Amino acid sequence: MTPPPLLNLLTDRETAAGITVERLREQITTLTDQLTAAETELAELAITRKTLLSLAEQTSPMPAADVTLASPAYQQILAVFHTATAPMRAKDICRALGTGATAKDTEGLRAKLKRLVARHILTEPEAGLFTLAPPTPST
Repeated sequence: MTPPPLLNLLTDRETAAGITVERLREQITTLTDQLTAAETELAELAITRKTLLSLAEQTSPMPAADVTLASPAYQQILAVFHTATAPMRAKDICRALGTGATAKDTEGLRAKLKRLVARHILTEPEAGLFTLAPPTPST
């Protein structure tokens, strides 16, 4: 006796769902492994940074580095400028960072950019247009 057509359709759908479940489980396993590796690297880098800063404090009588510039937010902003080929506006930098581009976002970023200008790390050749400051000759 042949199974009714609905049972055949149900069997086909069940088989397809099983294949999808198995494929998704494999993807989850791969992503979990990648996440674990990335988290481990991040933790190791944080430990390395802490160790290097500790060693630098012990061996260097130089004044402490600007804490603001050492923050991840400022480092991300500077990384955008190091890859930029032309001066950029705050909204363009927001987009490059993958943050929102609303007025609130751009104004917050613009304040950071102005701080970098005040520290002579960036220049503002025209109002609202920012670029890396040229390196100063060492004496």
